[in-house]
Amino acid sequence: MAAVPGSFDAVIFDNDGLLLDTEEAWTSAERDLFERYGHELTMEHKRALLGNARAVAAAKLEAMLDQPGAGQRLWAELDMLVMEEALAGVPPRAGARELLQTLFERDTPVAIASNSSRPFVARVLEVSGLPLDGVQAIVTVEDVERPKPAPDIYLAACRKLGAAPARSAALEDSQPGVHSAREAGLYVIGIPYFDDRELEGASLIAPSLADPSVAAALGLD
Repeated sequence: MAAVPGSFDAVIFDNDGLLLDTEEAWTSAERDLFERYGHELTMEHKRALLGNARAVAAAKLEAMLDQPGAGQRLWAELDMLVMEEALAGVPPRAGARELLQTLFERDTPVAIASNSSRPFVARVLEVSGLPLDGVQAIVTVEDVERPKPAPDIYLAACRKLGAAPARSAALEDSQPGVHSAREAGLYVIGIPYFDDRELEGASLIAPSLADPSVAAALGLD
């Protein structure tokens, strides 16, 4: 059974779309990729790609761009495009800086658990301006056998922090991420990137990291 609000030994954050607004970089890169193949990126495409790991996203890109068997190549192209976009800087999401700083001041163990590659996560965090000295672990898709929605990334993050999943909280913006954290046994706070998106399985839904309900759930109020 997951911990109840306000009694967590560790807090684990997703990165893309949760701590950082990397979705603008992803959207620009996706738009460029679609244009290369004579297609227009739609909101339906964007929603379908959000939060997915490489293999799933690659398969979806094959179908969306009418390129059977080319999924891995398409993903490699997209990865190069988004890495270039990230060089321009990636802004933190509302409340991210303040929430991290408060957790650090309380000496709460903090980790980042991302479905993105380590080079991408390192690049966007470097240019984000977020306080990161208190982040004790960063787990990316290269560090586990199975990406989100499997629980591996969150289980690995808990191990690195020396915290029991049932005594830990996760903050997520996508359905694959919520499912991953829930399956790992964490208490899940959902912050949907799209306002009208439901995050099934989250124990709490809040409009942003700055919402008072998030601090209250983490025992920080």
